[in-house]
Amino acid sequence: MKLGYCTITWGGVVGHPVGVTSVKDLFYLTHGSMDTAVKDIAAAGYQGVEMFDGNLAHYEDNPEQLRGILEEAGVSLVSVYTGANFIYADILPDELHRIQRAAELAATFGAERLVVGGGARRAAGTTDEDYRRLGEALDRVTDIAEAAGLTATYHPHLTTIVESPDELERLMPLTRIGFCPDTAHLAAGGADPAAVIRKYPERIRHVHLKDLRKDPFSFLPLGKGELDFPDIVQAIKESGYDSWLMVELDEYDGNPREAAEISRQYLEELLP
Repeated sequence: MKLGYCTITWGGVVGHPVGVTSVKDLFYLTHGSMDTAVKDIAAAGYQGVEMFDGNLAHYEDNPEQLRGILEEAGVSLVSVYTGANFIYADILPDELHRIQRAAELAATFGAERLVVGGGARRAAGTTDEDYRRLGEALDRVTDIAEAAGLTATYHPHLTTIVESPDELERLMPLTRIGFCPDTAHLAAGGADPAAVIRKYPERIRHVHLKDLRKDPFSFLPLGKGELDFPDIVQAIKESGYDSWLMVELDEYDGNPREAAEISRQYLEELLP
């Protein structure tokens, strides 16, 4: 398995403000230097990075700049993360337009994977129709990714209609998209991450690793929380998945590179 790290820690995540009035431009963004993030990730011993679609869009008119950053650091862009509501018919075409743009940018910079989260919770409550619409939209995302030479995966996420294991079970038969288990989001949603991985071994196409403390709630570097990573890694091995493990940490009260190094040291002890 190869180890990568997500750039989100260098500034957290926001939505592009233009997206408030123009859904087609509602990219995710990390408000931090991608140059610094990539260099820190490489220095911490990782081989690849994952970025948000909005951070790639920043380099759309100057692709050689990002290629130079990656080449100088000696790491590859493995995956690109994006998301959408997916359940509202009127805005879905604009959301898919943005996802297609994200996929094309990802391919431009040599990424292998497109990772998506989403499925909005309505104020009036979630319906069976919402899961059907989400499943159909994710199949269209899969088509978009495949046309760009990418593998698409779905990432269950807090605040969406796929938080709990029961909600994931409702979705999975409705779509052919690959599965990206995020260990902390699964646990926060009430699941045993290793058990979920063992339930869907043939669907796993990407993996996010982060630790969790439930009370007080906090995402943490690997080994600093409550999750059973020896069992999680064993479950990943049992699934036959033998590819990128992407460490992710939304925020860190300190230097982001320090957090990356903590997780890297933990994985060095855990993995043969």
